[in-house]
Amino acid sequence: MYVGNLDYNTTDKELEEFFSQAGTVTYSKVISRMDGKSRGFGFVEMETEEQAKAAIEKFNQSDFKGRTIVVNEARTQNKGNFNGPRERNFDNGGGSYRREGGGGKGDLNYKLRQLRKNMG
Repeated sequence: MYVGNLDYNTTDKELEEFFSQAGTVTYSKVISRMDGKSRGFGFVEMETEEQAKAAIEKFNQSDFKGRTIVVNEARTQNKGNFNGPRERNFDNGGGSYRREGGGGKGDLNYKLRQLRKNMG
């Protein structure tokens, strides 16, 4: 899930602890600039898609550390280059959930794994 409008002092651990109220967090990351300062957004992966949906429902537009956060499905945007399209640049837009079998491209956990792979 994409989590936006975070306080710039938020840590990965604080993000994990907050989202653990909705289920088991398997990954949490606050995104930083090259100088190490927070960019004010992050990503959280829950153990199941149902927990992710519950977390979006519970936390979107809620207060976290004095700020109203935005929580929704992390989505990739395809950008073309000389080698053809590749996944990168994440959008904080909403969207419907589609689970295409176990671990398909509609699975939120699959999408977060792709995000981590592309950031690596």
